[in-house]
Amino acid sequence: MVVDEKTIDTLETEFPSLSGSAFSAAYRETLKSGLSVMVVDGDKIYEVFPDGHREERKTIDPPTPVTPGTRISLS
Repeated sequence: MVVDEKTIDTLETEFPSLSGSAFSAAYRETLKSGLSVMVVDGDKIYEVFPDGHREERKTIDPPTPVTPGTRISLS
């Protein structure tokens, strides 16, 4: 299957909102099923429970700000 540049551009543009919607739905469905989820808020990881309370699980390095479009090499 050959995909043209316009199709790739469209998919890249739509991906962030589609993935955000998918993650939000998964988050809600997981809590609705009675399970907990892990979330990051700043430099902390929390476990969030279906009743709404959350417990701190770990402190992590703060997020690294990145300008959109920046290329990062992981070597």
